[in-house]
Amino acid sequence: MAEQQMKKRDMRAFYDVKAPMTGTKIQLYGQSPEALVGKVIKLDLTRSLRGKGAELHLRTSLVDGELVAHPIAFEVFGSYIRRSMRNNVSYIEDSFVVQTKDASVIIKPFLLTRRKVSRALKNALRVAAKEYLTSLCTIRTSQDLFTDLISNKVQKEMSLKLKKLYPLALCEVRVFKLIEKPVTGN
Repeated sequence: MAEQQMKKRDMRAFYDVKAPMTGTKIQLYGQSPEALVGKVIKLDLTRSLRGKGAELHLRTSLVDGELVAHPIAFEVFGSYIRRSMRNNVSYIEDSFVVQTKDASVIIKPFLLTRRKVSRALKNALRVAAKEYLTSLCTIRTSQDLFTDLISNKVQKEMSLKLKKLYPLALCEVRVFKLIEKPVTGN
């Protein structure tokens, strides 16, 4: 009995996981690649995003005998948001569900103005951000959106659109999370 347990422990090894979106080397410790399917990996992107505290959640799957990690969530750390906050500014938050080409996602934008603004202007900024993000999501896949969020393209374009209403100190997508991915008949 003890010999069988020793053999099971000896079979554990490090397995390479490919994450095509990030380009970082990831290794997971387990008994076999099949045992690591479905595991969630939390990857800190703070260094690669030059100080912006963000985390990418990846789920592993087995593709052609190799472990591949696909993104399921992108979140900006609360400490980064708190560090950006100042006195005499207004912040705008929202949360909504959007359908992309291949999945449903939750999006939570976070906007920080340079000065205090009225409720009407806050509402106008919130509505404009929601319209921009929903129009962007309907024409792209979730994988494309994850890539654009990591490279800061979505945030930059949204900031340029909203700047016409009021100049913003910070324009972020605080949370971008997959809710469900429809099962295809393949």
